[in-house]
Amino acid sequence: MFKKILVVLLVGFIIIQFFPIDKTNPPVDSGMDFIKIKDTSPDIASLIRTACYDCHSNETKYPWYSSIAPSSWFVKNHIDEGRKELNFSTFATYEPSRQIHKMEEAAEMVEKKKMPLDSYFIGHQEAKLSDEDRKKMADYFRFQIKETKIKNY
Repeated sequence: MFKKILVVLLVGFIIIQFFPIDKTNPPVDSGMDFIKIKDTSPDIASLIRTACYDCHSNETKYPWYSSIAPSSWFVKNHIDEGRKELNFSTFATYEPSRQIHKMEEAAEMVEKKKMPLDSYFIGHQEAKLSDEDRKKMADYFRFQIKETKIKNY
């Protein structure tokens, strides 16, 4: 009985490999990108790119395990949800009020250690942020909120 279950699981695992995810990133227009339009310093830009861009931009670098189902399905869903919630690659298309709201959320999520997700660290140890890095990022988002309000209100 155990052997039959194992064979069925193995066959199922092999079959699902024939249904890969789409790893095509949408085109990137640097003139729409958060880091570019907010004239972000290289040190903050590096933090944001390392901790956020794989899931919250059109510049996703798919890890090796995104080629193996069912983990690939989890990765793809996570990226789709991340881009839907906040896409740094299309940030310039957001109305100023939405930009402010997204930066408020980003500051809060980084400060409260809700982002990056713990599951992201499994394959991305470089994305772990120190408390100092988290403070820098949150302060930067809050600075940009003030700047956006000054320019638009």
